[in-house]
Amino acid sequence: MYHARAMTQDFPDSSPSPGAPHGSDLGYGGATPVAGGNLPELSVSDLSRALKRTVEETFGYVRVRGEVSQPKRVSSGHLYLRLKDDQAVIEAVCWKGTVMRLAVKPEDGMEVVCTGRLTTYPGRSQYQLIIETMELAGEGALLKMLEERKRRLAAEGLFDAQRKRPLPFLPRVIGVVTSPTGAVIRDILHRLADRFPRHVLLWPVAVQGEQAAAQVARAIQGFNAIAPGGSVPRPDLLIVARGGGSLEDLMPFNEEIVVRAAAASQIPLISAVGHETDTTLIDFASDRRAPTPTAAAEMAVPVRAELLAQVMECGRRLEGTANRLLGERRSRVEGLARGLGDPRALLEGCTQRLDDRGERLTLSMSGLIRRHRAEVAKLGAGLRHPAQVLGLAYARLDIAQRGLSGGVTRLMTDRTTRAQTLAQRLTSQPLVRRAEEGGVRLADLGRRLDASFGRAVADGARRLEGQAKLLETLSYRGVLARGFALVTTADGHPLTRAADAPAGGRVRVEFIDGAVGATLDGDGAPIPEKPAPTQRESAPKPRPAGRPGGQGSLF
Repeated sequence: MYHARAMTQDFPDSSPSPGAPHGSDLGYGGATPVAGGNLPELSVSDLSRALKRTVEETFGYVRVRGEVSQPKRVSSGHLYLRLKDDQAVIEAVCWKGTVMRLAVKPEDGMEVVCTGRLTTYPGRSQYQLIIETMELAGEGALLKMLEERKRRLAAEGLFDAQRKRPLPFLPRVIGVVTSPTGAVIRDILHRLADRFPRHVLLWPVAVQGEQAAAQVARAIQGFNAIAPGGSVPRPDLLIVARGGGSLEDLMPFNEEIVVRAAAASQIPLISAVGHETDTTLIDFASDRRAPTPTAAAEMAVPVRAELLAQVMECGRRLEGTANRLLGERRSRVEGLARGLGDPRALLEGCTQRLDDRGERLTLSMSGLIRRHRAEVAKLGAGLRHPAQVLGLAYARLDIAQRGLSGGVTRLMTDRTTRAQTLAQRLTSQPLVRRAEEGGVRLADLGRRLDASFGRAVADGARRLEGQAKLLETLSYRGVLARGFALVTTADGHPLTRAADAPAGGRVRVEFIDGAVGATLDGDGAPIPEKPAPTQRESAPKPRPAGRPGGQGSLF
């Protein structure tokens, strides 16, 4: 064994001992001495292998204490880190199979004691420690780390008493998180069977080692993820249990992932880790701490026999209390009844009064009806018969009709007389003379109206003719008459460029006298346009100032 801080080693002188074969201890097999010197010539690989054998043979198994620095776990599962103190640093590697068996999860700044073998890595010309076991450097350092973690989690409020929930009095389903092969689950089941048998769901986990913390956290989260009313019943209470052990053995229940899972559990949780003197961080985050797994089972359910006895005792007490209450109420009613009169005597008087009131009511109703009938007969005698009333109405109607007929006759006579008077006035001489003068003026106005209407029609015809000629000049059909044609697509859009013509497509060619269909074959290059005319050629010809018929120039 070698200790990194206290280890000293006196290496022998580099010169070979007397009688030893030259280069045999260093592994220089096949080395060729340099001409003119006594040093062998080595390749880099030969020297690296020789150094590797020397280091592994000299430091075959060492125990090193140092501070963990830059721990890194790669995708292959191997763990790389550095061990350092105040003067030196050494590289270290822990293979995947060994990482799973480590009792401590290395963290940056943690002081540990690693046991393993020393070797070299020729690819980087460095020596490194192959870690086989790792433990904290003393229990004091472990307790200090746990105390710091406890303070940090408590500052987040994970251990507050207000967050803790009461345990159900009689849970229907109990979920247990523990090892399926240990004695803990048997003790819990046995204790539950003795006290009050309940349905138990076991979530098997490892309670020690590298994977224990993650498995316990997943188990707590898995129980909370069960939906109520599903095929798997949701537990009403959780128990996280483990038997006793050393502080290192209980470390999975001090991991932060387990503490946070316990604090976030929506199901009330009992922690039963270790013996009564053992305390882990999950105990502070759980809703109730049990000193042992057996005590956790006792906290989970009451004693069935005691409940039955208590129920029977409560039943007896309830029955006795009810009997005493009924006796007291019966005695009180009997005492009150002695101070009351005979109810039948009270009812007899009331019955007699009721009969008297009923007889008087019948007689009163008969007298009331007789009085009302007499009043109706008296009032009916003073009324006229409807036939008499109708006869009087008919007489008044005849009188009104005769008066109306005489008034109409007189009115018609007056209107006829007035009409005759007006007719005589109209046929007098002044009126005829005014009528003749009006006829002359009316004939003159008719002649003037005919002349004005003819002029207006002639002016409109001239304007219409000018607009028609202008339309004919501007119409594209005038261009067609000069030998041009209008090319459009099948849907009526005009084609103005050769690049827009679809090769092999159908087009419509319109001439002055009609339209024909055509198909474009797309052969040949587009015909180049004619060069623009020169200024002399493009100058417009002078046009006459006017045209016959009064049509002016458009340009």
